[in-house]
Amino acid sequence: MAESFGSDAERYDRTRPRYPRAMVDRIVAAGAGPDVLDVGCGTGIVARQFEAAGCRVLGVDVDARMADLARRRGLDAEVASFEVWDPAGRTFGAVVSGQTWHWVDPVAGAAKAAEVLRPRGLLALFWNAGQPLPELTEAFAEVYRRVLPGSLAARQGAASAVDGYAPFLAKAAGGIRETGAFTEPERWRFDWEHSYTRDEWLDQLPTQGAFTRLPRAELEEVLAGVGAAIDAAGGGFTMRYATLALAATRTDSP
Repeated sequence: MAESFGSDAERYDRTRPRYPRAMVDRIVAAGAGPDVLDVGCGTGIVARQFEAAGCRVLGVDVDARMADLARRRGLDAEVASFEVWDPAGRTFGAVVSGQTWHWVDPVAGAAKAAEVLRPRGLLALFWNAGQPLPELTEAFAEVYRRVLPGSLAARQGAASAVDGYAPFLAKAAGGIRETGAFTEPERWRFDWEHSYTRDEWLDQLPTQGAFTRLPRAELEEVLAGVGAAIDAAGGGFTMRYATLALAATRTDSP
């Protein structure tokens, strides 16, 4: 699944949510210099936000299609799995990863981050957890249960989005602790909202991991059902996002 997102890289870049500027600024302020490594850079969504904040960013992604689009958008991006990527002696003031660290081995990834971070550099991992109002959440879940019974999407409707990301943060924190190279991980949270029209949400939906590998007929049925639910809610909705971040500082010792 980690390599399925590049099947429509242009749509991914166009529709995926960005991240709060307050979080970007906090990471920049806490790092050890303006050089940032973006792990799982995808099309460069995160990287462009850090560049706008005055950073120099290098991206690494396992998917050549995503990295190619990132390069066409002006990002310096290399293709590799982060755990085996060769930094070639380069070091960074911060290592960041938006919406991707759950595809990285938590121990090997944290160890590689420690290898490339300068002393007092920051490892910051973050995810966007989005959830509409309860009645629309249930309407979406009913579509998923009908069209895709037993699927990840069908199961997601029963739990809060924030709770759904808790295992990712816990696993990442465990990997960071196991290296012995970082301070105790801190959890940050940034709440914000974004309004979607029906067409904007249906444009984004196929980029989500639960849907990237669906047969076309099933995807069309999902889109029709979700579109009807949004129409019934007035043709648009507000998504409440919580950006959940895990941050740890590289210790001074080598």
